Amino acid sequence: MSMIQTFQHFIAEKKLFTAKDKLLIAVSGGIDSVVLCELCHNANFDFAIAHCNFKLRDADSDEDENWVANLASKYHVPFFSKQFDTTTFANQQGFSIQEAARNLRYGWFKELMTNEGKKVFDFLLTAHHADDNVETLLMNFFKGTGIAGLTGIKAKDSNLGSHLIRPLLFASKKEILQFANQQELNWREDISNASNKYTRNFFRNELLPSLEEQYPSVRENLLNNISRFEEVQMLYNHTVQHFSKKLLFKQPGGYGIPVLALIKTTAHKTILYELLKSFSFSVAQIPEVLKLCDAPSGKYVSSATHRIIRNRKWLLVTTVNSSENTLHLIEKKDMQLNVGSFEISVESISQHVSVSTEKSIACIDASDLVFPLLLRKWKKGDYFYPLGMDKKKKLSRFFIDEKLSLSEKENVWVIESANRIVWVVGRRIDNRFRVKASTKEMLRLTISE
Repeated sequence: MSMIQTFQHFIAEKKLFTAKDKLLIAVSGGIDSVVLCELCHNANFDFAIAHCNFKLRDADSDEDENWVANLASKYHVPFFSKQFDTTTFANQQGFSIQEAARNLRYGWFKELMTNEGKKVFDFLLTAHHADDNVETLLMNFFKGTGIAGLTGIKAKDSNLGSHLIRPLLFASKKEILQFANQQELNWREDISNASNKYTRNFFRNELLPSLEEQYPSVRENLLNNISRFEEVQMLYNHTVQHFSKKLLFKQPGGYGIPVLALIKTTAHKTILYELLKSFSFSVAQIPEVLKLCDAPSGKYVSSATHRIIRNRKWLLVTTVNSSENTLHLIEKKDMQLNVGSFEISVESISQHVSVSTEKSIACIDASDLVFPLLLRKWKKGDYFYPLGMDKKKKLSRFFIDEKLSLSEKENVWVIESANRIVWVVGRRIDNRFRVKASTKEMLRLTISE
């Protein structure tokens, strides 16, 4: 089978695109992108060429741009080019040159794909090939990206929002070179490809050739592994989804994970990470989160966006600093807590003062408290010992006695300490936490709208 036939078969097998689609090809001028253009031309696909001039190689960068413009003229296809001050952009954003070039490149490609909200091109094509895939696999392995990174580069990728297609993944660098020579194609050589200051070039120029000396079939073996890892990932994702349904429960203000069920789960460290990664928790935080399973209520671990709180038999996942949260922590040092619809001020008083009887104020014996306190919405099954009573009462019964309406019940909050309700906010404190003659330090909580 010829290179063109293999190319067409790969596109059809993977259902990448059809002859009806308008294609935009990213062309550097190197052999890979030149071969991709030749294959698309011979297969009669409708395409245009886009070239980025990153201004990193002085006159050579401008010569590349002119050369690619002439290539577009050869194929009689539209040509787009843009020059970037990549070095300045990298310095301003704190990126490496590679990161800066990638962001600039794909940002501009995304602009080209549409015009005033209307689609101009159906797919963006890049010339990544099988050897790139092997290099990516090894780089991801050493970076520790997990099973997802071991599946290599995808032939079709919508993550960039522009339907990125890589139709050369079937071909090795050797096969691309053979085809280019057979077709008597010309291309531009980028001298930076020989430099090992870039990570990928080290893998390409140093590591893989060394591995081939010991394992001549290493590239083919790794490509076969990618196919196997793709199926392993499918099984892995299926298992994660299965346990997600059993362990992650939607609750008011966030999610809950039952501690006992989590601990009994096979490979619970891995499952826990998969459950929490969408809440910005890293792999390194998982041991810390697992310690919460043996911690008292009120202990927590935070990510950039979320907090996991141990509360009785649950790990509660809630967003950080959101006025809509139904779970809030009150630390010993806190002076004020803004919940959104109301605020609670916290005041520690060591001298003896009169105890307020106003419902908006709770005067608590501080020696009975265990911090952090937990402010949350009440839930079915909650009970407390109303002030002046030695017997417990369910909140649902308390609300009936207080003649609360349905909407009033829905907006009741409680503050608890070590699993014990301290205050039904704005209603009644718990008798166990009342200020007594022996009280030396009092905590005064005041609610205001």
